[in-house]
Amino acid sequence: VQVVETGGGLVQAGGSLTLSCAASGNILSINAMGWYRQAPGKERELVAGIRTGGSTNYEDSEGRLTISGDMAKHTVYLHMNSLKPEDTAVYYCAAERDYGSGWVVVDSWGRGTQVTVSS
Repeated sequence: VQVVETGGGLVQAGGSLTLSCAASGNILSINAMGWYRQAPGKERELVAGIRTGGSTNYEDSEGRLTISGDMAKHTVYLHMNSLKPEDTAVYYCAAERDYGSGWVVVDSWGRGTQVTVSS
């Protein structure tokens, strides 16, 4: 499975940015996709996930970061609004297999895209 993210960049605080991600290859078993981020000196953390059927889950971002997508096409987006300097990180997209009951396995990672929010 290949995963490619696009859309990162430099934005001022309060601005907006949308990241895109597409998975391809042997994707028959991929029934979920997620956005993660890793800030300098910190561990990678989940931002949001979406599953076949459209259900989503989020970590706490005060509603500023929202996920959408078309799992039939294995294409997902992360819409980021009211960005803060603390949102600065490398954002990674992941192709996942959701086995239910909270058991999610990442099959493949993208290379990541840098988002920098200036104050």
